[in-house]
Formats: sequence, C-alpha cells, structure tokens
Amino acid sequence: MAFLAVVTALTSARASCALGIGSWNRLDLLVMGNALVAWLLYSLRRQGVPIRFDTAVAGLLLDGGRVTGAVLRGPEGKRPILALRGVMLATVGVAWKPALRERLFPEAARPLYLAPEGSTGDGIAAGMGIGAALDDAGDSVGLWMPCSVLERPDGTRSVWPHVVLDRAKPGLIAVNGGGRRFVNESDSYHDFCMGLLRAGTAPGRPAHLVCDRGFIRDYGIGLVHQGKRRLTPFLDAGYLIESATLKELAGQIGVPPAALERSVAEHNRFAATGVDEAFGKGSTPMNRFNGDPENRPNPCLRPIGPGPFYAVAVRPADLAGSAGLCADASGRALDTEGRPIEGLYVGGNDMASIFRGTYPGPGTTIGPAMVLAWRAARRG
Repeated sequence: MAFLAVVTALTSARASCALGIGSWNRLDLLVMGNALVAWLLYSLRRQGVPIRFDTAVAGLLLDGGRVTGAVLRGPEGKRPILALRGVMLATVGVAWKPALRERLFPEAARPLYLAPEGSTGDGIAAGMGIGAALDDAGDSVGLWMPCSVLERPDGTRSVWPHVVLDRAKPGLIAVNGGGRRFVNESDSYHDFCMGLLRAGTAPGRPAHLVCDRGFIRDYGIGLVHQGKRRLTPFLDAGYLIESATLKELAGQIGVPPAALERSVAEHNRFAATGVDEAFGKGSTPMNRFNGDPENRPNPCLRPIGPGPFYAVAVRPADLAGSAGLCADASGRALDTEGRPIEGLYVGGNDMASIFRGTYPGPGTTIGPAMVLAWRAARRG
C-alpha cells in the first residue's frame, strides 16, 4: 500500500478507524456535511480504496526512524499494514480518551462530549507513542457546544446541542452557579461556552437557561419544542425545572435567590429599552438574524415573566478538538524538538488547530482537514 489513511468512521457507532472514509447507512436525502462525506465515500469507492470498519489503530511501525505502516486491530485480531509513502492519522482527536481529557481539558468540560463512541483518541496516542509532540492549541483545547441532557427511564440519555436558536430568542437569559449572567446568550455556541468556562463553573454546577412559559410556547427550549403543551415528561425527568417564582426556581437550581432576581430584573430593564448594557445581546447582525424579527425594538430581548418560570441545565461539550499533534504546513507530524517525523502525517482533529483554539465559523475543522490531507498526499 502506498499511503495509509487511518480515519475514524464517523458514521459507524462501533467503528474506531477505517482505511478511507466511513459509509452512510441512510436512504434519505443527504445535504450539507452529510452530502460532503457521501461524495468523499463515492470518490473512494470509484478509486477502489479499501475501507475497513470496526478497526482501530493499535500502533505505528518504524524502520530506521521512519514510519512505514500501522498495526490495526479489527474483528480478526491485530494486523500490520505497510505503507510505502506514509501514514496519515485523522481519528477525530482527543474525543473519548480519558487520559488526554484529564491532561488537557478544563475540569468543567471533561464529562460531556459529542464525538462518536468509536473515537477513542487512538491516532494521537499512536503518534505520541513514537515521539510526536502534543500541542494544547493556545486559546482553547476544544471547540465547544452548550448541551442539555435528558436522562431516559431506560438508562439511556439524549444530549441536545443548543446551537443558537433558543439562546438567541427574546425572553431568555443564561446564569452561572452564582445566579448571574455571564455572556451574550445570542453569541456562537463556542463563544457562549468560553464565557461559561471563564465564569468558573464547576463540573457539578452547570449553567442554566432561564425563561417563562410564554417563551416555551413561542420558541421552545432545548428538547422542549415550540408550542409544547404537555411538559410533564420533561419535568418528571428533571430536564425542565419549573417554579411559580424566581425565588423558588433559584432554590431548585442551587443559585442565590437574590442574585437570580437581580439578573432577571436587570435583563427586563434592558428589554424595555432594547439595549443590553451588560453583554450586548442583539447588537450584531448574527444575533438579530437568530432572534425574532417580530419582537421590537430588539429581536433578542423581551421581559421574562410573569411566571411560572423554567430552567434547563447546560454544560460545555466538545464538538471538536483544537489540541492535537504538532504538524508543519505539509501535514508532517513533528517531534518534541520540532523536527518532522518521516512518513507520519496528521490531519483533522488529530492535528493541533491552525486557528490556535479560536472558532472563526463553520468549516473551522473540515476545511483545514481537507487542505492538509491534500497537501500530505501530494508530498507523501
């Protein structure tokens, strides 16, 4: 084999890595990212590239300091595969690797993550095993999404990513463990969570989204969809917290009552003028686009109340990693002295982000992954 790509199969819940790109077991219309992956899969099949599912990378092969292949572990056991030109690691980064999460991630962000279950940090671990350097990526080790969790009676759980649609709507605030606002709720999911992490929320103390019954009727919140009338299942599960007064709600979510009441009162004063003097909610085109254009003067602000009042707990979850293995502009993995490791390439979330822990927008991970893969293939 000329070039071996060790890639996590995102579409198989049990797959850890594959040769090539994972396949889709879907018959419906594919759009956006799904369509991109489907086209990549089609291209691989057209070129006759072998793809192996339920297969993990167990280590890298070295000969005279050069990476010459990898040891893969699959249903039939371990098997070495040689690669004449090189090996590229792209296995979704830190993901479910406990040792790496413990080493790199802030404590509040360790328990919850959105990577597929087959993403166990094998690529980064394999690279570090032969001397590749690990980079924490500067501003942030991850790209974050605020998520709420519904625990089902059967022991499974549903994790809901609060992308922006409920957070940006008028009549909602987010408060930290002190009962105070800490961020512009309409900002991007990554920026929202960066504010949450800066606020020092402990692992057992999530932030809470707070609203009233009218908000749920008009916009919904998390798993409670717009117009939902029967709230009992969400209340019984503890996903949605309900109280007649803000003081009672504060007691239920474990924040100081006076602080929560002040936060709501201040927010309502801003809603009356249409100007959020604390965090600027509704002050940018993106904020206003995701708000309610029928709500004036600010599409992202309206008073909270009267009761009953509701809260949903949210925690930061990594949707992708910024921390990863050091690499040069051709995707070559670098050792701890900054020297290229011959025959070893890295891309995707296995590579430390070129954006150094910032999140400029959609494509922050897939764009560099595609470009670096192309450059690595050209060089290798």
